[in-house]
Amino acid sequence: MATLWDFRAKLYDICEASDYRRGPHKAALFKEMRGRVLFVAAGTGIDIKHFPPGQTIVAIDISEKMLAKAKKRACDYPGKIVLVQADAQNLKFRDAVFDTVATSCTLCSVPDPLRALRELYRVLRPGGRLLMFEHVRSRNTLFGLALDVMTWWTRLTGTRMNRDTVAAAHKAGFQLTGIESVHMDIILTIQGIKPAN
Repeated sequence: MATLWDFRAKLYDICEASDYRRGPHKAALFKEMRGRVLFVAAGTGIDIKHFPPGQTIVAIDISEKMLAKAKKRACDYPGKIVLVQADAQNLKFRDAVFDTVATSCTLCSVPDPLRALRELYRVLRPGGRLLMFEHVRSRNTLFGLALDVMTWWTRLTGTRMNRDTVAAAHKAGFQLTGIESVHMDIILTIQGIKPAN
């Protein structure tokens, strides 16, 4: 899988050119980052400009080449970002070590989103916050079917457009506190917490 994302690193910023439309939504979500933050699937660091200043962030990605491209953006961030090559489905961090975990268009790309979410749950402290900006399958029958068809070819490049990330987050144990639409019901911001008990 890392090889695929290493290849995509060359064109990743071009593919994410729509970020200017999504940027304000990402910034509004990520301003809720607190304490020690884990940011999952940093890619080339395109989302770093939306992080609030002064945070301490561990930003992971499975691709060494993605992280190499993210290095300058991480160095320019007015806070502390540590880049780490890691697989979201098998994190090497201790239990309950982060205060916030955040994702951006991540759960549509990991092979097993539930396994990744369970790992995020594990490394988040009780009462800690989950912040997600994600593509999901539309609940509208027509749009949902269109996303199913799109997924037949997008999956070849590592992205599945028809995941039910909200249900997966619930199943992983998170208590969801807010879901907002960014584009119809296909792109959402999702907030949640790891229950304290």
